[in-house]
Amino acid sequence: MGLYADEDVTLPNSVLGKAQLLLAAFESGAVRLRLSELSRRSGVPKASAYRLAQELVQWGLLDRQEETYQLGMRLFQLGQRVPASAVLRSVARPLLTDLFTRTRATIHLAVLDGTHVLFLEKIAGGANVHTHSQLGGRLPASCTATGKVLLALCPDGHRHIGRLAAGVGLPTLTDRSVKSAGALNRQLIAVQRRRFAHEVGEVRTGYASLAVPVVHPDGGVHAAVSATGPVSEVSVERLLPMLRTTAAGIARGLTGDPEPRVR
Repeated sequence: MGLYADEDVTLPNSVLGKAQLLLAAFESGAVRLRLSELSRRSGVPKASAYRLAQELVQWGLLDRQEETYQLGMRLFQLGQRVPASAVLRSVARPLLTDLFTRTRATIHLAVLDGTHVLFLEKIAGGANVHTHSQLGGRLPASCTATGKVLLALCPDGHRHIGRLAAGVGLPTLTDRSVKSAGALNRQLIAVQRRRFAHEVGEVRTGYASLAVPVVHPDGGVHAAVSATGPVSEVSVERLLPMLRTTAAGIARGLTGDPEPRVR
């Protein structure tokens, strides 16, 4: 079908549903897509994709640059008004900026979005840009440190793992990406026990990530915070205390709780 074949989504009959699939075609990290690729990724026939893309351009939801399409500024403006993500980002950004200053690693704030993680925030220096991630982009949860934390600790994580396992196999980004549901489950048991995830080379060869959860006082998980960099620079001993302090600060900011809660 297209991009969503692994998530059990059938091609909708409504115009609105097809338009949503066109916009979702960019979720894998593509910045610009030709019409043929937009059609292939979304599963929408090329003629329908062309007509809908023209309307989305008129609404500002897509921009057309010569022979390619990209997401429009109107989407960004609307996204900033989503209450949950807007509050989380506003609370988290100062703390994430401080974490970046202390670590010089690429810092991410992510939430679970089906079988993927969605990056709500990314802070990186000019010489330390993690090219596989971008603000508002998605990556397979099974490959990423943030995804492993969220799958292991979120109440419905097992349901998402089942959806991953039901497909043709886990999505992989490198040769080191976890390839079987059994191996993923073993990793997640360890993550659940340790309360952090450490992936090495599963997203990008030569790079590693360390992630911790943002935990609500009732035990629920809001999001995950991670630090990413070259393997030699991602030290669990050095980065884990700073990540946990940052995550606890975000949790306090969301709840108004003055007392630190590091889980």
